[in-house]
Amino acid sequence: MELKVGDETCGFSVQTAEPLREIDGTAYVMRHAKSGARLLYLKNDDANKSFSISFKTPPKDDTGVFHILEHSVLCGSDRFPVKEPFVNLLKSSMQTFLNAMTFPDKTMYPVASTNDQDLMNLADVYLDAVLHPLIYSKPETFQQEGWHFELQRDDARPDGPRSLAVNGVVYNEMKGVMSDPSSVLADALQASLFPDTAYRFESGGTPEAIPTLTYERFLEEHRRHYALANSYIILYGNLDIQAMLAFLDEKHLSPAADEEAARAAARAEAGLEALAPNPLDRQAPCVADAVTVKMDTAPENACKALGYVIGDVAERTRIVAAGLLLDAVMGSNEAPLKRALLDAGLAADAIGYVVDSIAQPFAVLELRGLIEQDGDAFKHIVRETLSELADGGLDHELLRASLSHSEFVMREHDFGVADGVVLSMAAMAGWLYDDDMATSYLCYEDDFAFLRTAIDEGYFEDLIRDVFLESEHWACVEVKPEAQETSPEAVRIATLQEAMSAEDLAAVDADLEALRAAQDAPDTPEALAMLPHLSLADVGAAPAEPPYRLEHDTPVPCLRHDVPTHGILYASWFFDALPLAFEDLPYASVLALVLGKLDTAAHTASELDTLINGSLGDLLFFIDVHENTSVERGFTPVFTASASALEDNVDAAFELPREILATTDFSNTGRIRDILDQRRISMEQAFASSGHSYATARVATYYLPGAVVRDAIGGIEFYRFLKALLADFDERAAELSARLDALAKRLFNDGACTASFAGSDAAHAAYWAHGEPLGRRAEVVPALVPPAPCKRNEAFVVPTDVCYVALGDRHAAAEAPYCGQWLVAARMLSYDYLWNAVRVQGGAYGVGFQATRSGTMRFHSFRDPHLDETLAAYRDSATWLSAFEPDEQEFEGFVVATAAGFDTPLKARSLVRRQDGEWLGGKTPEHRLRTRSQIIGATLDSVHAVAAPLAATIEADNVCVFGNRAIIEAAATPLEVIDLLRES
Repeated sequence: MELKVGDETCGFSVQTAEPLREIDGTAYVMRHAKSGARLLYLKNDDANKSFSISFKTPPKDDTGVFHILEHSVLCGSDRFPVKEPFVNLLKSSMQTFLNAMTFPDKTMYPVASTNDQDLMNLADVYLDAVLHPLIYSKPETFQQEGWHFELQRDDARPDGPRSLAVNGVVYNEMKGVMSDPSSVLADALQASLFPDTAYRFESGGTPEAIPTLTYERFLEEHRRHYALANSYIILYGNLDIQAMLAFLDEKHLSPAADEEAARAAARAEAGLEALAPNPLDRQAPCVADAVTVKMDTAPENACKALGYVIGDVAERTRIVAAGLLLDAVMGSNEAPLKRALLDAGLAADAIGYVVDSIAQPFAVLELRGLIEQDGDAFKHIVRETLSELADGGLDHELLRASLSHSEFVMREHDFGVADGVVLSMAAMAGWLYDDDMATSYLCYEDDFAFLRTAIDEGYFEDLIRDVFLESEHWACVEVKPEAQETSPEAVRIATLQEAMSAEDLAAVDADLEALRAAQDAPDTPEALAMLPHLSLADVGAAPAEPPYRLEHDTPVPCLRHDVPTHGILYASWFFDALPLAFEDLPYASVLALVLGKLDTAAHTASELDTLINGSLGDLLFFIDVHENTSVERGFTPVFTASASALEDNVDAAFELPREILATTDFSNTGRIRDILDQRRISMEQAFASSGHSYATARVATYYLPGAVVRDAIGGIEFYRFLKALLADFDERAAELSARLDALAKRLFNDGACTASFAGSDAAHAAYWAHGEPLGRRAEVVPALVPPAPCKRNEAFVVPTDVCYVALGDRHAAAEAPYCGQWLVAARMLSYDYLWNAVRVQGGAYGVGFQATRSGTMRFHSFRDPHLDETLAAYRDSATWLSAFEPDEQEFEGFVVATAAGFDTPLKARSLVRRQDGEWLGGKTPEHRLRTRSQIIGATLDSVHAVAAPLAATIEADNVCVFGNRAIIEAAATPLEVIDLLRES
């Protein structure tokens, strides 16, 4: 169907139509006459289609009401009255994206799918959820997703008194978020910049304020904000737009408009004021200097930031320019402003970024791992350095390189999720604030063209003066670590308990019992039948996948991928790491960290940084371990050098990696120390914010040889190595330089190299015209013998208010080998049993179970208030799986969703990376097809059979925890408690 401006169809009028070369399609802005709902249709040929609906939701306090609403509306609706339709869709749809997000001033509900009917099903459930949620008749949803009281016993003192506690999914999520000093700093900075607007509040909610939110206020905010006149609908991809518009109008928008009109009339008749959304005002210029926030966190987590309001969201080109400027002056260790800050010794790391998707975007300069406490030094260095840059010291080649890199990123458009979802978020970055800006933040070609010319016309020098040096709207905020015997929240809750009568405490028990009863009650067959369902016939045959092959007529063996790359090339060199001794592994990781950031024989580090940014999409160096059951040791370790570039830059894609690998000068130990300090800080922050990743990786070292190697190059043992190296760095610096140089000569050997290439035939020929990667060959002598895996059962104390709990083992026994049915079982466990036991009832923000081709099974929880209870849930999972008896339709849904997840379309970069990984892991395309066939052919009996290796995994009792000291020490589970940041 062709749409034209002025057309009226299915209740919508087409207001604008414009070609968008950035999406290879056309953008149509429409308005639904009856409801006032806005609609943007981004039409192109992408088969991975999407739908989203968003609402403007500026907060007026820190209770996180819109965050709790985001969770809660997806817990049942009028037409789909099941407890968790969101989870039912994860179990049974073909979605390629399914989630919801709370932003500082809006809430978004996006979904994506490659199947037309599935997308309409997803939109149907989401629209009914946001417009007709069951929250008005189910207060337990608010209690579950938001907060509720519990009386809990200390596991170490089962006969002791019970203590009042707060639990709830969002409450625990935000406890985790607010344990991150960078998040606390960002919140305080935004509040300081916008003290008179909605942006002064934490839209996600703070743990202190969330328990002050009442159920009545929660409902009122839904009535105020989830109205169609306050909504923004975005459609994307190759849609039957006539059918979609008719569906939206007839099934949702027109009926909902009638309901809204009736409610408004009833309020008017009762003499009540009309409900209006919270205001979203602009902030007048203001200055907030020397703001200090005290936080109970490790001393090394001290951090500080300067924030500068760039302008209004309507100034799109100016916002883009500010991002390019920050990348040029702060984007690497050699960028001039970052270099000045590091050289001054103020902090271990410094970063710069732009906060956009708000009404007044702002620039941030942040110091992490604060060392120098002089309050004015930071501001002085920033002002002095930026003044020099504005007065003629700004290297325009740096700006051109940043612009080239940004253009590459936008053209590649590989953000890890469906394009329609990314584009919907980008559209809302402008549309929310102005009805005429629906596509403003989707267009970038004209901005880039203007800025490329403006570089030499003084535009960026003027921008430095205007945004930074002459700003009348800025703030400086510091997070200061300060140990606290008891958290303010614990004091508040204890005070509440003291004021409670026996009847009050009994009411807490009664309310919790009612909540548990509601959570335990199964959905009725009638309610489940109302959900949309797909059949295996909707899945279809396996999608065709571009082939790859190992070619030997190139200077080194090369995996040649036939992936369409649209003018981009992806090239990697894989160097066999088996010649390394085990004690070399952490040094190999250091080698990967510093390559590309030090001088080479031909270029300084600064020149190299500009060359890489200007001519490549990226250049990565890393050492990795691929599980490989086809070799006796069970793993394949490789050191990877990987580059991407536009095909016009094919020479740079070959020559820059070669120059860096062959001629890096490792003598600048000061630069190396900076890099290692930054890695230490990023790991310490990740322990607290993403502890589930480290817990699952560490627990694998108890049973998997490859995991022992992986731990030495990037896990706990590498962190310990890093801390010891930094503690004695001056004494070890010379030896480190010599060792890195020797290691590079041993590792980077054409005789131990396999390459990978995706791109056109012409680019492939031009790439290999350069010859061998290094031009040096030596015999490969394997030396890597890792220590045997060793069970430890550790609990690592890190500065967070929550826990991350992992349990796992490997069982690849002949009687129960890995097969596709393991993946079906994993989806059942993750989105049925574990979701209910650990997330719904336990209050954890996330939980999951994974089964891998190497025979590993493992559990993890995320931002979890519990430890013992979570492990108890894991230990009951095999019993649950063996007894689980879904009906035929429910079982088919699990199979459909698992197959669809297996078939999720990937962009060129991700597909090449996956195919490379499969080859390095000893797997062929036939292995993948076999696994998919096993998924499609799964039966309930074959899934029940997974319970046996699962029970063996549980019986092995391999446990690793990252988290809060109080939770760990109160647990009854015997664990070796280690204060990770404090251990010597």
